[in-house]
Amino acid sequence: MGTVTVPRTSAVSAARRRTAIDALRRGAVPESGLDLLATGLDRFESALDAELDAVASGASVFKAVRGEYGSGKTFFTRWLGERAKQRNFAVAEIQISETETPLHKLETVYRRLTERLTTTSFPPSALRPVVDAWFYALEEDALAAGASEDELSGEVELLLAARLSEVSRHAPSFATALRGYRTALAEGDEATAAAVLAWLGGQPHVASAARRSAGVRGDLDHFGALGFLQGLLTVLRDSGHRGLFVVLDEVETLQRVRSDARDKALNALRQLIDEIHSGRFPGLYLVITGTPAFYDGQQGVQRLAPLAQRLATDFTTDPRFDNPRAVQVRLSGFTQESLTDLGVNIRSLYAAGATAPDRIKALADDAYISDLARAVGGALSGRTGVAPRLFLKKLVGDVLDRIDQFEDFDPRRHYRLTVTNEELTDVERNLAGTPTAADIDLDL
Repeated sequence: MGTVTVPRTSAVSAARRRTAIDALRRGAVPESGLDLLATGLDRFESALDAELDAVASGASVFKAVRGEYGSGKTFFTRWLGERAKQRNFAVAEIQISETETPLHKLETVYRRLTERLTTTSFPPSALRPVVDAWFYALEEDALAAGASEDELSGEVELLLAARLSEVSRHAPSFATALRGYRTALAEGDEATAAAVLAWLGGQPHVASAARRSAGVRGDLDHFGALGFLQGLLTVLRDSGHRGLFVVLDEVETLQRVRSDARDKALNALRQLIDEIHSGRFPGLYLVITGTPAFYDGQQGVQRLAPLAQRLATDFTTDPRFDNPRAVQVRLSGFTQESLTDLGVNIRSLYAAGATAPDRIKALADDAYISDLARAVGGALSGRTGVAPRLFLKKLVGDVLDRIDQFEDFDPRRHYRLTVTNEELTDVERNLAGTPTAADIDLDL
């Protein structure tokens, strides 16, 4: 994937380093600290940072990320999400799934968004802190405008109506629910306040008494979800956040659903893109991820001509000249060289917080890491691009941890790479064949 961005390991906090290393040890993509691990993403930085800055100023952006399994799509979107958080965006990552989060039901997508909403200050779900901060900001604005304590409640109500006037044209119940939430809090009715906020977050089956007290009815539907997203963006902006970064991950799962549901989902995606480009969602940066087969195949984007036209991007040229400003960007996947570079980067990060850094650098030198990367790729039928997750898991958990803890451990003498069926994901098994349990000699 290109060059390596090597972190200044001496400046990395112990907590950030530990969080990243612990995730790799589990075979997972870290939730944070991805700038410490970034490999080959420097070619995207300038264009994507400019897009984030534009969104922070009131624009909206839609981006499609394409790449085979193992090319780093989840890593890429989390890395970009961290850059959004640095600009004080709220962030939500949503896994598209036929059963849990079907894309053709935007009310479910919105619900997952509020459940996964996070900010620099609050983990998921950050919906309540965001709403509370918004009401606090309205009170501060009313007081700054000269409202007395006796007038405060009425002035906040006027500000609420003014700030949500555009939203109320499409989803009047969003403002109504916010009023109901504030009233319940003022009356000390925490149970009703929590129920109304759950309804505002798109949760179904909220108690009818709570909905009745707030003046709202029924559950959120597909079309109402777009209005609620518009309202959430307004609340985020007025409570001090500069935007909302949303990832719809694994959109390629649409290829495996029933044809009627697939067609509805593709049309919902087309609708989202059009609404974003129309300016309805200022402050929104929406990213989807998918495989090349999803974008190019007849069971995916090509099934809906208007959607295919909106996502069309020329990838016939040399990948070196891919345009990171285009609506669709390509992740080329790992090669033997770039996987080795990534391993060297991780080794340096690990050593900076290890008890035996010199031993780690000596025993897990660049040549050994290269051999390990080649061996892991070999265990997966030569599919190096499938290997990053497993390679890093083996490097951290089987090699670096042992060097750090055991003075007499030498990976060239005491470690034989073992890859078993059970430690592979279904996708890894399908892409790389079905390796059986095997000891793989690194031939060192």
